[in-house]
Amino acid sequence: MHETNDVYEAKLDEAKESLDKCQTSKGVESCLKCPQLLECPTRTLYVRAVYESMSKGATGGFDF
Repeated sequence: MHETNDVYEAKLDEAKESLDKCQTSKGVESCLKCPQLLECPTRTLYVRAVYESMSKGATGGFDF
C-alpha cells in the first residue's frame, strides 16, 4: 500500500511542478490571477492530483 501512496505523491509533485512552470511563464503568482483560470488544463490536472493524493485513489463524492 505504501507504493500506491508514492504513486499519488509523485503525480502530485509532477502536477505542482507543471503548475509552477505555467505560472512563471505567464508572470502570475497564483492561478486566480490568470485569465484562463477556469479553462486551464494544467490547473485541472493539478487539482485532480491534489484530490487523488488525499484520497489515495478511493472514490468519493468529489466532482470537478
